[in-house]
Amino acid sequence: MIGKLKHLGPGLLFAGAAIGVSHLVQSTRAGADFGLGLVWALVFVTLFKYPFFQYGPRYAAATGESLLEGYKKLGKTTLLAYYAITFGTMFVIQMAVTIVTAGIASSLFFEFPSFHLGSFILSSVQIWSVLILCICFLILIFGRYTLLDKLMKLIIITLSISTIVAVSMALIKHETPLAFTQVLPETSLQIAFLIAFMGWMPGPMDISVWHSLWTIEKKKTQNAFSPKKAIFDFNVGYFSTIILGIGFLLLGALVMYNSGETFSNSAGLFAKQLINMYTSSMGNWAYVIIGIAAFTTMFSTTLTTLDASPRSMHKTTELLLNKTFKSGYTLWMLALCLGTVIIFLFLASEMGVLIKIATILSFITAPFYAIINYILISSKHTPKKWHPTKSLHILSWIGIAFLIGFSLWYISTL
Repeated sequence: MIGKLKHLGPGLLFAGAAIGVSHLVQSTRAGADFGLGLVWALVFVTLFKYPFFQYGPRYAAATGESLLEGYKKLGKTTLLAYYAITFGTMFVIQMAVTIVTAGIASSLFFEFPSFHLGSFILSSVQIWSVLILCICFLILIFGRYTLLDKLMKLIIITLSISTIVAVSMALIKHETPLAFTQVLPETSLQIAFLIAFMGWMPGPMDISVWHSLWTIEKKKTQNAFSPKKAIFDFNVGYFSTIILGIGFLLLGALVMYNSGETFSNSAGLFAKQLINMYTSSMGNWAYVIIGIAAFTTMFSTTLTTLDASPRSMHKTTELLLNKTFKSGYTLWMLALCLGTVIIFLFLASEMGVLIKIATILSFITAPFYAIINYILISSKHTPKKWHPTKSLHILSWIGIAFLIGFSLWYISTL
């Protein structure tokens, strides 16, 4: 087992990218608003998304190339579709994860005074957002994949321990019986939340592409990173996201359900509510510990998304134009940072709305990733030895039907 643990890397980066807004924001909101009524959605969506996420590292480790090269083999139109979807969502996604990170930082450390920038007034959360983006940019420019790989092990272990302890303490203090009655949202607002909840649980489907790129980077530093090891690595990361997703949902249900309190759309206020939710279970002594755990979690998500989107867009651009761009990764990072800052200036006060938009878009585009990932892993472009098993084939068919069905249901309610 210890030998296998040494091979962990991309799977924990997957967990770092996934365990963020979906867990800290969406799962706690689900528990606060519905109690344990949406456990069914968490279980089903993580089960039915599983094969399509797994096909990323499976394909990369088996072929030595990322899903992006595979998409090009399926046809240039497929790669163009990926390019358009990613470009249309990457700025909102980066803004969503960064502003939650900034809100926690502002609540945990100190608040900057408002800063006037021409006709714009930057709040403490916005200043923290810009500062965090700059720090992440520098880490990625100088540390690259190797530093990401090392940081993530510590971050995921810290968060896992703190979350398990918090849930245990909340269960001990909770005196009334838990209701396990499952519910199906009925109003348009409830349905929109359900789709948003499932959109990023355990993460948006384009992480499968990021995971394949990280697997290629891992193979550069560890030649013996076989498909079998890559799948084990993925399973560890994926299982972690499920356990923590249930943990955050439980915390929301145990601490806030039927309390009359609702989560704020303000990043700063939300961060305070989130940390107070932990400390109400564990005691005031845990404020700093839990705050740091929550901050490192969201910081890791901000860091991984800032790495992954530019990495994938850089690679996609090279594949589409059949050219190599030496500074493409850096230029895409700069573009992502600039676009995110512009959104901060105009829409920072609408954190809740922006997160909902980003998560709904992720769910609606999920069938695209599910179908092309399944076609690619089952095609002649993947060594037959690493084609899906019969059970994975069946799970994939059911998963595609599930994702398409719920997307059509949501669209029909608009």
